[in-house]
Amino acid sequence: MKAPARLESLIEEGLIDSVVRQLMSGKEALVYVVRCGDDTRCAKIYKEATQRSFRQAVDYTENRKVKNTRQARAMAKGTRFGRQAQEAAWQSAEVDALYRLAAAGVRVPKPYNFHDGVLLMELVTDASGDAAPRLNDVQFTPEQARAHHAALLQEVVRMLCAGVVHGDLSEFNILLGADGPVIIDLPQAVDAAGNNHASRMFLRDVANLRGFFGQFAPELLQTEYGAEIWDLYQRGLLQTDQLLTGCFERPKGAVDLGGVLREIDDTRAEEAARRQRMQLVG
Repeated sequence: MKAPARLESLIEEGLIDSVVRQLMSGKEALVYVVRCGDDTRCAKIYKEATQRSFRQAVDYTENRKVKNTRQARAMAKGTRFGRQAQEAAWQSAEVDALYRLAAAGVRVPKPYNFHDGVLLMELVTDASGDAAPRLNDVQFTPEQARAHHAALLQEVVRMLCAGVVHGDLSEFNILLGADGPVIIDLPQAVDAAGNNHASRMFLRDVANLRGFFGQFAPELLQTEYGAEIWDLYQRGLLQTDQLLTGCFERPKGAVDLGGVLREIDDTRAEEAARRQRMQLVG
């Protein structure tokens, strides 16, 4: 197929040889299957901020560091240059997270290059060598649901031990590769220790996994893995090979009403986004 304009510079630089087809159009990016020598990879083209349905909420960008002080000042003032710098920082956040998580052994696509707002990375495939489906496109037996849920809990534990919270984890951004689930879409990833909203985002991520797999294995709906994992992390006891029980006794005391209300708002927003995705898929 004819290469999109955003991919022409990668062809000129010799980073890719040809464009095979469009793989998907998401809320924040377009993804194409490309050829690089003998390898088949994918190229993720980030949409402009005005075209994305996922906004750079301050909760996600809180405490993100910018090395260039001029950029930091411009971003704080909201100038045109500052908005451009903020957009570049948003895109590079996924690149940084992918390299960080891949080094930590987390199952994410292997990143190869980032050029002109395009992320070149591994194409995750199924057992037949075709592009792997998203979890929401697959039906599972109770046994499969329990196995994949347990595998993904191990991945979010590894992510947290590496200091990263996905921030938008759900069945829509997990691929079912030949060797199991692979986590994708990380531009909104947050620093677990440096973001005040990290705990809420982490609990929501794990709750999304519980809700999805609980459709196939209802007993998962009664588990409290998110609270258990975060408590271990806060106390400095979380290990990558952590044995989890799914049980957690919440401490008695005053209720954080503000936190409860934010969680309700997040749940409503996630449900609205889920319905929108389903309409787009349908």
